[in-house]
Amino acid sequence: MSPYEVREVLTESDRESAFAVRREVFVVEQGVPEEIEYDAYDATAVHVLAVRTADAVALGTGRLLYGPDAAGRTGGAEGVGALGRLAVSKAARGLGIGVALVRAIEDAARARGLTAVDLHAQTQALGFYERLGYEAYGAEFPDAGIPHLAMRRTL
Repeated sequence: MSPYEVREVLTESDRESAFAVRREVFVVEQGVPEEIEYDAYDATAVHVLAVRTADAVALGTGRLLYGPDAAGRTGGAEGVGALGRLAVSKAARGLGIGVALVRAIEDAARARGLTAVDLHAQTQALGFYERLGYEAYGAEFPDAGIPHLAMRRTL
């Protein structure tokens, strides 16, 4: 039995847990201003959450934008979703949770008829995404003061 499970966020409690992980990783650890961490897309995105099976403690999260919400992140490419806000608690890193979250988001994209997923990767995470089949394109750009590159994986 796996020490964690990954599921789509369906309850308000799960949503609060996902947001708490994002706050821990992006706001506290990386210094992203809280007012830009949460946005209007959170209301319509598909969120996934990794929780420890023993006690349901939240370990990681991520989200998928699709349809018109994804257009700004994907250059308007039809059938392409946008993976974002991928975060794993510091204490849970190295357990495979990030990989499981990415795969769950890709599964959610497939279930919605998407053929590819784009993301904006922090440059320090490029190797992680490359190992999962994502390819970088375009020029480096800052997001919340952190260098990023756009990446895509065909599903």
